[in-house]
Amino acid sequence: MKLIDLTHVLQHQIPVYPGDSEMELVQTKYLSSDGYCNHQLTMNMHTGTHIDGPMHLIESVLYLSEFPLDSFVGKGTLLDVSGMNRIEYKEEYEHLIGEGTILILYTGFSVYFGQEKYFSEHPIITKEFAELVVRKKIKLIGMDTPSPDRYPFEIHKLWFDNQVLIAENLTNIDRLLDVSSFEIIALPLLIKADSSAARIIARTE
Repeated sequence: MKLIDLTHVLQHQIPVYPGDSEMELVQTKYLSSDGYCNHQLTMNMHTGTHIDGPMHLIESVLYLSEFPLDSFVGKGTLLDVSGMNRIEYKEEYEHLIGEGTILILYTGFSVYFGQEKYFSEHPIITKEFAELVVRKKIKLIGMDTPSPDRYPFEIHKLWFDNQVLIAENLTNIDRLLDVSSFEIIALPLLIKADSSAARIIARTE
């Protein structure tokens, strides 16, 4: 068994989506002067690698903490969509995407994490592809970009209307390109909020 971490490290002033508040991670107590060490974290729920829940963009009363655990764990399916500005529907995806799995999209865009173009030029999902995700009953889709779409976020809303969770800002997905089978474990905080930072890993055989 091998574990692959698909998560960006949370650190002070990690890049955030334009318009979001900056994350602050500061040391507040020191062993030498206070007798113990402590850190304080201030962040919005869409910082770094995180999972979006429906409440983020549609009328929903369901906090992310209320989703069952099996929403975040399951057999993974990987699609290599690198080099595409628009991720279009292809007939071959009908048999490549396993029904009820966790779908991971490799765009290769995580190499630009920390640069302005990461947020302004990332690939987007077409409606036809998004509808395929719904038909395949994907419970969570993860990608190495900050968003599957841009304002007015119709792809977000389509997936949320169908209870598809969205994991954004993944990294290291390239390490799955030659893996034949893997499981995804994508655990958010048990937090009463629309969305949450998450530690997302792939477990391979």
